[in-house]
Amino acid sequence: MTDSTATTTDLDIRLEKHRTELTGYCYRMLGSSFEAEDAVQDTMVRAWRSYDKFEGRSSLRSWLYRIATNVCLDMLTAGNKRARPMDLTESTPLAQAALSPRPDHTWLEPMPDNRILPTVEDPADAAVAKETVRLAFMAALQQLPPKQRAVLILREVLAWKASEVAELLDTSVASVNSALQRARATLAEREEHGADAAVSDPLDEEQQKLLERYVKAFEGYDMTALTALLHEDAIMTMPPFDLWLTGHDDITGFMTTLGSACEGSRLLPVQVNGLPGFAQYKPDPEKGGYSPWAVQVLEISDGRLTGFHFFLDTQRWFPRFDLPLHLEGEADEVKEGR
Repeated sequence: MTDSTATTTDLDIRLEKHRTELTGYCYRMLGSSFEAEDAVQDTMVRAWRSYDKFEGRSSLRSWLYRIATNVCLDMLTAGNKRARPMDLTESTPLAQAALSPRPDHTWLEPMPDNRILPTVEDPADAAVAKETVRLAFMAALQQLPPKQRAVLILREVLAWKASEVAELLDTSVASVNSALQRARATLAEREEHGADAAVSDPLDEEQQKLLERYVKAFEGYDMTALTALLHEDAIMTMPPFDLWLTGHDDITGFMTTLGSACEGSRLLPVQVNGLPGFAQYKPDPEKGGYSPWAVQVLEISDGRLTGFHFFLDTQRWFPRFDLPLHLEGEADEVKEGR
């Protein structure tokens, strides 16, 4: 191996060590799992090509964050804001429910924990990291102007000093502090209009039992049991459709009418956005077995499910979560076992 090859390989290894945390940063900035990974790849390519100009005045990590921030700010110049259905429309009564899709770029996208949350030794740090990728917090970030978003993530999530952020953004400490103050005020307003999920990390015994009851109720399609698990103001969303429902009566009513094809589904656990989730497979009458239907993200508070969000574009999501696109088995076996 030549010296230049060894140097190139060493640089590749050093860059790759930062991929997961950079993906988490770009995901918080962009709200899209696919755009985040594209942004990180662009960052890596730019860093590799310009490494000979890197003078070492900052750490390699700080330099990569500078590049990643510029990539994200360039991608956000169009002013696009990812959203959840409840950020765009009013809740729809079941009697008026209609499935109207919107383009992919409209929606805040789910992300597997292992792609955005680096392994850390301190459980408290791990818990805080999970809180900052939950759907409600991600949706709040999307309401901030791009530079305020960057400042808040760098200061509040990654715990950078104001002077470090100022250097990264080529601005003053006073400007950074002002942007952070405005960003905090915006997030505080949103918190007044709905609390985030209160999920322990790791899940406590009560929450584990709640999820076990949920799996049993959903796979058994037992609406009475499911109603007992849902908060009276629970929310259900189904991107790419802009429909969202509020309250256990409308949710279970939807599941037994427009959503009745989900009966007999199987659920496999996934870790998504710092929250418990499931990959939902629906019975496939043509191929047999089960075909992907949704990545479910659950929100829990006060011992009840307060939100469950079904991301339906399974051809995109299931490979991202390393999930198979088909499960063997007979749907009738599930029905007979209920």
